[in-house]
Amino acid sequence: MTTLGFACTGVRTDPYAAGPTLVFRLRITAPADTRVHALALQCQLRIEPARRPYGDAEGERLTDLFGGRERWATTLNPIQFATVPLLVPGFTGETEADLVVPASYDLEVAGARYFRALDGGEVPLLLLFSGTAFAGPGGFQVTPVPWDKEARVRMPVRVWREAVDRHFPGCGWLRLPEDVLDELLAYRSRRALPSWEATVRELLAGAEVAEGAR
Repeated sequence: MTTLGFACTGVRTDPYAAGPTLVFRLRITAPADTRVHALALQCQLRIEPARRPYGDAEGERLTDLFGGRERWATTLNPIQFATVPLLVPGFTGETEADLVVPASYDLEVAGARYFRALDGGEVPLLLLFSGTAFAGPGGFQVTPVPWDKEARVRMPVRVWREAVDRHFPGCGWLRLPEDVLDELLAYRSRRALPSWEATVRELLAGAEVAEGAR
């Protein structure tokens, strides 16, 4: 079995991608005398929320994910961020490759809600690797990449925000059932409101007035 090592040396945004995209720079090592013809990898990324502190405002925004702070000892569990494939060309000894990861801004996705709740600092990420190695000096020796291969990286929150703001500056996304969208559209039409923003703001203002009257 080919002995491989993985490390993540940094993360950046992709300014030319069609949507918000993060690029993780990987360093992959093999024994100096082993020729690796190719690696077909499956890369899983997990957020490790227990590995960083949180301010009071961040804690309040994370309540819907983890509950109150009194519960965090049991609820601050890893969050699945993404699973992406990666094909690494042949190398001997050591190589570097870019792992391209789409960054969702759908607030129904736990990872996006987590990122949005943070004021700054870093996000602890765990990268898990599996797949197949094609290696050998004369022809292919096909061996699996063990499931225990992993790497950790602390991604600055500003990198995620930069990726999202590049495509959706100052905006967010909500996913709603079709019947609710139909009701909102009917309300907007009745009130002759110029945008969805105006529609939601009017509904919020009405809710505040009703709450104050109670």
